Amino acid sequence: MSGKVHIGIGGWSYEPWQETFYPKGLPKARQLAYVGEHLTGTEINATFYRRQSPASFAKWRDAVPDGFRFALKGSRYCTNRKDLSEAGEGVENFLAQGLIELGDKLGPINWQLAATKKFDADEIAAFLALLPPKHEGLTLRHAIEPRHESFDDPAFYDLARKAGVAVVLADSRKYPAFEKALDGAPFVYARLQNAQGKLEQGYPDDEIAHWAGRIREWSQDGREVFVFFINGSKERAPAAAMALIAKLGED
Repeated sequence: MSGKVHIGIGGWSYEPWQETFYPKGLPKARQLAYVGEHLTGTEINATFYRRQSPASFAKWRDAVPDGFRFALKGSRYCTNRKDLSEAGEGVENFLAQGLIELGDKLGPINWQLAATKKFDADEIAAFLALLPPKHEGLTLRHAIEPRHESFDDPAFYDLARKAGVAVVLADSRKYPAFEKALDGAPFVYARLQNAQGKLEQGYPDDEIAHWAGRIREWSQDGREVFVFFINGSKERAPAAAMALIAKLGED
């Protein structure tokens, strides 16, 4: 049985997309709905910077169709700290902001670590233990995005597997990919960050085909897959996401 696949971008409010993605004259209030009509997920970065309201989550939920998923960036007040084991109160506050309003449209929470954060087994084990499997009856899925090469360590991969936490796969010239963490991961969370501005669809055809092939392999064992085109030449992200969705639909 193949797992479900969600492909999207980061957010939905980005000025250049009014030229490269959204129809001319589309009201900003309609942008998320338009994303929901053409893509199958989005990663919300605003939750990294500030607390949102239950009303906002409910509004976002109602703007998109069934099957769409919102990935959320975990708060920087949890992840950008000297000792991650002390993030308990921050994690509780993050979960209590109203994200349960998303219901089954809630995808994974991405706990992105500072690029300078180095792997410490005891600290990471303590942090992962702070991430609950449920909140007010809603099942939660957690992913962690380390960006320091020291996390390329069997001890880290083992901790993540035991905690049921996915490790984000980065397609990036700046950060390591941690490919070994895919083995045994409960789901796949990939952030593709190498879009090229000179290409209308951001990625060349052969790279789109490459990622489509990998997604098919990942989903074959029933795992859900989340792929977001992030950064790089961000103005090309929607076109890249649509190209990948089209490629997967060729089968």
